[in-house]
Amino acid sequence: MSKNNFVIFVVGPTASGKTSLAVELALKYNAEIVSADSMQIYKGISIASAAPTEAEKKGVKHHLIEFLELNESFTVADYLVLARDKINKILESGKNCIVVGGTGLYINSLVDNIQFTEQEENETIRIELEKEMDEKGAEYMLSVLASFDPEAAMKLHQNNKRRIIRAIEVYKLTGKTFTEQNLLSRQTELPYKPIIIGINYKDREKLYDRINRRVDLMIENGILNEAKKYLSLKQGDGAAQAIGHKELIPYILGECDLDTATENLKRATRRYAKRQLTWFTKDQRINWIYSDETDNVLADAIKIIETEMK
Repeated sequence: MSKNNFVIFVVGPTASGKTSLAVELALKYNAEIVSADSMQIYKGISIASAAPTEAEKKGVKHHLIEFLELNESFTVADYLVLARDKINKILESGKNCIVVGGTGLYINSLVDNIQFTEQEENETIRIELEKEMDEKGAEYMLSVLASFDPEAAMKLHQNNKRRIIRAIEVYKLTGKTFTEQNLLSRQTELPYKPIIIGINYKDREKLYDRINRRVDLMIENGILNEAKKYLSLKQGDGAAQAIGHKELIPYILGECDLDTATENLKRATRRYAKRQLTWFTKDQRINWIYSDETDNVLADAIKIIETEMK
């Protein structure tokens, strides 16, 4: 594999098999792995975030996993600074780099080489917007954002209150929308060629079955104890969005039985996978491998990489 010319991206929904494929590719291509998962960055939630274990890593060096305290805030811009630095250092060392994860915003921001410029902040405006959010709700504030930046509003979930407020704040301060700024920021050329491989299933029920089995394994591996610790701490906005603990907390508090909490977690995770697929399937640059239609995912991935390298 040509040094410094390519970076492999392995993307797809949760429980699709991204980590396993990325590790096998890293072993073949003498690569290190950079995570693109917005929950695996946090310490203390390794079961809920499905962070790879040492056994699963197979000796491959992983970056940007479990390095942040739960109460620390972390933005896409923060991620890009760290991820680009890791990618550059890996390539400069003579090794190859594989980026793996299911956080579409992280992946797209890297591949599109988004440059987040330092934006002016105004605490007065932000406090006013936070008050309005509390009074009128996230759905209303998302509609406000949609009135001047519909594209950004479509990409944001109403639970992402901080990001909604920030998008409105920036527009009030600069007169430019997030979408306009993103278009301007894409003018910088990417210093390497991305080869993007996506893992998916033609039969969606097979993916959902993998998700259900993963949740059962999480229960066996002690996610309830992890969730109890999580509940006892004051969490930051980012970690508070983690799927895994919040669905189990009603059981811990005695508000429902374990079967109900487990089923709620399975349903939430399936919905998350569906949102991930909605995001990724819009990207025509992704080379899809359907795990339920091939005998060898790794061989298919290598074929894609070798073809893209020519």
